[in-house]
Amino acid sequence: MLTVPQLTAPPRQNGISVRHPQLTVHPLTPDRWPALEHLFGEKGACNGCWCMYWRIGATYRKLPREKNKEAFRRIVAAGPPPGLLAFEGDLAVGWCQLTPRDDLAWLDRNWRLKRLDQTPVWSISCLYVRIGYRRQGVTSALIAAAVDTARRAGAPAIEAYPLDADRSPSATGTGYASTFRRAGFKVVARHAAARPIVRLDLLKSQG
Repeated sequence: MLTVPQLTAPPRQNGISVRHPQLTVHPLTPDRWPALEHLFGEKGACNGCWCMYWRIGATYRKLPREKNKEAFRRIVAAGPPPGLLAFEGDLAVGWCQLTPRDDLAWLDRNWRLKRLDQTPVWSISCLYVRIGYRRQGVTSALIAAAVDTARRAGAPAIEAYPLDADRSPSATGTGYASTFRRAGFKVVARHAAARPIVRLDLLKSQG
């Protein structure tokens, strides 16, 4: 569990500004599934995806939302936790899908995100924040917790696939490059101008 307390000075976690009063971050275990359901709502966060896109690709759009939901519920039930939930009290306010990259087959089928090398990186592949809690440091807290989780699991590096808002006005479910830059991530590839691959070397950052 990562706790981000309210401080008298502007709070920071791993160099990231965290403006929300009190957040705790927990792995998505089966007992926390109802909290994810409440956070994602009837739409499954985004168009009924239920965080299945990087697992099955555009096929998720052809399936009923309930099918995607049940598929992801089975993943959660089987473990290990496929991501992290940020809470304010008992209310889930943010989600981060965090897994080894090898768990997400469709990353390698997207030319913009093709694998750089054989490093067994972990991936932050999806971020979602509840309406009313956006731009309040929830994403930054989730990224900090993801870095800590991946490091504890022995991952040599952690990657993400954010949108570069300086090059595209689009909305994003993978975060913004500027947020990851503040967390210490570096651009390691840019196959598409607006969609860099950013990486944090966890072995170097330990020092």
